[in-house]
Amino acid sequence: MTAQAFAGALADERRRAVFAAIVLGARDVPAVVARTGLPARDAATAVRRLTDVGVLADDDAGLRVDGERLREFARAAATSPAAPAADPRQAILRTFLRDGALTRLPAQRGRRRVLLEHITERTFEPGLRYPERAVDDALRPWCEGGEADHVSLRRYLIDDMLLTREHGVYWRTGP
Repeated sequence: MTAQAFAGALADERRRAVFAAIVLGARDVPAVVARTGLPARDAATAVRRLTDVGVLADDDAGLRVDGERLREFARAAATSPAAPAADPRQAILRTFLRDGALTRLPAQRGRRRVLLEHITERTFEPGLRYPERAVDDALRPWCEGGEADHVSLRRYLIDDMLLTREHGVYWRTGP
């Protein structure tokens, strides 16, 4: 875990509340919900994010703070020089992509644009034309397991002029 990942994991107020609830003894999502008053979906999402970055562990005893990982982080932070500023594009991609799939689409237009450009560059070749079915098939894997669907993603790509559509045929027009 890096300092940036740790800070990012606890930057959100809901994740901090979930972290605190688990520190205070909550061992599962229903207990976290009871302690924090958060909606179950928000609590589960926060638990998943904190587990993904290694702040929490989920084992036979239930949810717990991974003390060993936190100690590793503290040792690494104490011995490593200050890292140069990270590329903000990479931070956005790490936030909204998990294992090559969208977790959700950002509400903020600038962040969404970064994400859409990334998807466009990795999905569509410049100069090639794609029928709608091929576009849908190419976008579905990006949406597996997340909150976004391929139809909304396709609409955003067209609205942001990263794809152009004419008579059911699409082509890449963005960067």
